[in-house]
Amino acid sequence: MARALLLALVLNLAFPSQAADVSVRASRNGDVLSVEASAEFEAGLEQAWQVLTDYDQLAEFIPGMRESRVIERGARGPVVEQKGEARLLFLSYAIEVRLVVEEYPYERIVSRAVAGHFRQMSGAYVLEAAAGRVRLRYAGTLVPDFYVPPLIGTLVLRLNVERQFGALVDEILRRGQVPAPARPAS
Repeated sequence: MARALLLALVLNLAFPSQAADVSVRASRNGDVLSVEASAEFEAGLEQAWQVLTDYDQLAEFIPGMRESRVIERGARGPVVEQKGEARLLFLSYAIEVRLVVEEYPYERIVSRAVAGHFRQMSGAYVLEAAAGRVRLRYAGTLVPDFYVPPLIGTLVLRLNVERQFGALVDEILRRGQVPAPARPAS
């Protein structure tokens, strides 16, 4: 137990904190891994929605994601193909997934895997706004088709989701920054 706490402390020092506080919980029940993440920050719903649905650009700011692209568009939303990896020290898991995404503008985005390295994978982002702040929540479950060590698996999941969710929030905040108005030359 002390080693796991020390490892978590070292990893938290190795990854800088995000602009907003991000809370992530991960658990395991048999083969099923579950994760919940949330953050609250100053932003507008449109700004958050734009980043969440910018599927073709996600790999530019999400750690561990090498590729993300829309391969098809349907009435409810796109089919998105993503490739990347989850890492923890010497462990690395290649991840490829094809997601069917349903969009409910400015409220939620629901996805489920239809191909890739998961026997089952589903998740949902939920957006709520109040007084100029946005609360972003994510909840998902996954059953990988590769071996995930029992004790370290939830730690790998939590740390990777923490980094990725934090990067998503940071991008929302970055895109929302308004440049200072130019001062007239004197």
